[in-house]
Amino acid sequence: MTTTERAAQDAADKAAKRAARKADNSVDGIPPLARLFPLGLQHVLALYAGAVAVPLIVGGALGYSAGDLAFLISADLFIAGVATIVQSVGFWRFGVRLPLMQGVTFAAVGPMIAIGTQHGITAIFGSVIACGLFMVLIAPFFAQLLRFFPPIVTGTVILIIGLSLMRVAAGWIVSGTTPEEPGAPPINVAFAFGTLLFIVLVERFAPAALARVSVLLGLVFGTIAALFVPGMVDWTGVGDAGWFAFVTPFHFGLPTFELASIVSMIIVGIVIMTETTGDMIAVGEIVDKPVTRRQLADGLRADGLGTVLGGVFNTFPYTAFAQNVGLVSLTGVRSRYVATMAGVILVVLGLIPKISAIVEGVPRAVLGGAGIALFGMVAASGIRTLAKVRFNNKNVLIVAISVGVALLPTVTPTIYDRFPDWFQLIFDSGISAGAIVAILLNLLLNTEEMRREHADDPAIGASDAVRGPAAAALVHPEAEGTGLIDTVVLDEKKTTEPGKG
Repeated sequence: MTTTERAAQDAADKAAKRAARKADNSVDGIPPLARLFPLGLQHVLALYAGAVAVPLIVGGALGYSAGDLAFLISADLFIAGVATIVQSVGFWRFGVRLPLMQGVTFAAVGPMIAIGTQHGITAIFGSVIACGLFMVLIAPFFAQLLRFFPPIVTGTVILIIGLSLMRVAAGWIVSGTTPEEPGAPPINVAFAFGTLLFIVLVERFAPAALARVSVLLGLVFGTIAALFVPGMVDWTGVGDAGWFAFVTPFHFGLPTFELASIVSMIIVGIVIMTETTGDMIAVGEIVDKPVTRRQLADGLRADGLGTVLGGVFNTFPYTAFAQNVGLVSLTGVRSRYVATMAGVILVVLGLIPKISAIVEGVPRAVLGGAGIALFGMVAASGIRTLAKVRFNNKNVLIVAISVGVALLPTVTPTIYDRFPDWFQLIFDSGISAGAIVAILLNLLLNTEEMRREHADDPAIGASDAVRGPAAAALVHPEAEGTGLIDTVVLDEKKTTEPGKG
């Protein structure tokens, strides 16, 4: 073989390797198991604290024993894993087939405690089952609302998701404080920012393979360091936890169906679907695979199915976890099978309480440091989406008011305490409140007249009247066929003629 032929062969081999790496990192690509497992475990650790918080809060409020609380946690993790597998792998018309993690929603905590206090926990499970069935039935109709989520709305909602979740990270850092001594202990802050610094250093100096699991390495590093601080890591529950626990349906008795309870839980379902819509669009933006109406309907059906299974297996309503959206952005790993692996790990954790107890021992302060990076990445993804928007005074106002309304319950959690329960249910969640305000303001300020006025402007999309040519999410070839807008596939050398999607 001549030198020229060898050089050509080497170039071809390098091109083939690059193509293989690109295929591995596609949404439908499957990374090698050596990478797949740690990437999935990283998602589990990011989700774990939030996932177990709801059964602990609800079970504790209803006065359940430690054994019953342990069962609620096991059931929660088991169904979270099943729901994640359904959402990421998909079957028939269930599952968005994107890297999304499923967990119990915090939006249902207040209503469930009220239902359980008045009617017992079986009424909670009955209302959860009814809510899930409602979500499955209404999903195709709710998916039609996708046209109300142009970049000015989606970018704002994604930004709100990231900013609102910072309260969760802060809560982890101040974990363990008392009313007598408010504020985060300095040791917690040190561990949080030490973990965050370690993640940054891994991203900067480690090989690419390790940088993709920087959050997992940060959690491991923080936990190991915390072992040298007495009382920082609590693994006392590991010895008491069993090696195997089978999650049985209707463990607490057959569900009961109370009309008022069902209505209140259906309202929760609508809030869940609103938040999940934002999360699905966010992930679609991050992995460069815009969500179509059909995909959105499939994802919402999967949410409903997970919620039905939650009611059957003694747990609660399920939704996409926004904190894991940030992890997808941070790692740059697009494969939905990473979420599938995380779902398998959650199922195992639900069946093996001892392993679950080990994971639960990760210090909250360490989680808080990782959370700053994760949730900040969600906010940054929103800013990246807003970069596709051509800002005028109207659009600045849309973003400003939506973010302001969304952050009110974050900066002052008691602001709506004097309002009716239904109002608190919607507006106590900054994400749902901000999404509603952004949609309404966009409809009010970006009118049809404006869209017609700018319809012939090639730099501004007629569907939004504010987008510049960088609005890749809506001109990406994957967006064709959605029926949402006239799509234009941009090319470096030429631009094709608009065609109906």
